[in-house]
Amino acid sequence: MPADVADPADHAVTDHRGIVVTAAGVSDVGRVRQHNEDAWLIAPPVYVVADGMGGHEAGDRASRAVVRAFSSLEGTDVVTVADMDRCVRLAQALVDGLAVDDRPAPGSTVVAAAFTVMDGADVCLVAHVGDSRAYIWRGGALEQITHDHSLVQEMIDAGDLEASQAQQHPERHVITRAIGALEDSVAEFGMVPAIIGSRILLCSDGLTSEVDDDVICGVLTSVPEPQVAARELVDTAVSHGGRDNVTVVVIDVVGGSAGDDTLPGRTRLVEDTVRTRTA
Repeated sequence: MPADVADPADHAVTDHRGIVVTAAGVSDVGRVRQHNEDAWLIAPPVYVVADGMGGHEAGDRASRAVVRAFSSLEGTDVVTVADMDRCVRLAQALVDGLAVDDRPAPGSTVVAAAFTVMDGADVCLVAHVGDSRAYIWRGGALEQITHDHSLVQEMIDAGDLEASQAQQHPERHVITRAIGALEDSVAEFGMVPAIIGSRILLCSDGLTSEVDDDVICGVLTSVPEPQVAARELVDTAVSHGGRDNVTVVVIDVVGGSAGDDTLPGRTRLVEDTVRTRTA
């Protein structure tokens, strides 16, 4: 269920078509903000983090509308990219409906992961809009699955900014895609193998704007319990400044395929979007 409390309990171990996972989420308002505009969802086989956009009316309502849209996948036997895209469309409609009188609709980022079986392989589908991120950790190595939809990421891609400078850039919070608020809400999709020992991290930028990937990797490597790892990541971000709300969902694959890191007939990441925003 969506939550903004600091210490919700671990979700029970879930067996989805042979993919056995355990997950936990933690959210904190941080040291500066007055309200927590983040929301998260654990509703197997789908897991979500949404970050209401600061500076817009009712960002907390927007993030909760987003997780509500994805909750429609709870208990789904087989999740497809089309299913994830349908949830993005529904989220957009729900957030658009929050516009009041002459005030524009609020906005939210989203990163969602769904575990499913595709062509006989256990996989984790990832959809994202904005700068909330998904990572995969395995064997002591951390890899970012998503690609930020942000101004600084565009600058990095163009060679105008070093990645190491991104956290300190004055426009680091400017995003280029969002659910609501911005015209561009096109989701980007990725896919990674869901094999035993994998750990998926979903987070709002309140984590990644305060701590770097080496710190994140160190926590995920040294702390085996999802709830404790999520709590430590959030506490670390808050202790490093906590300038934004911080939300983390940690998902461990504890049963299922022990196969290699391959995807049947596909590249590691599905970079294509499947639609354009309609008026």
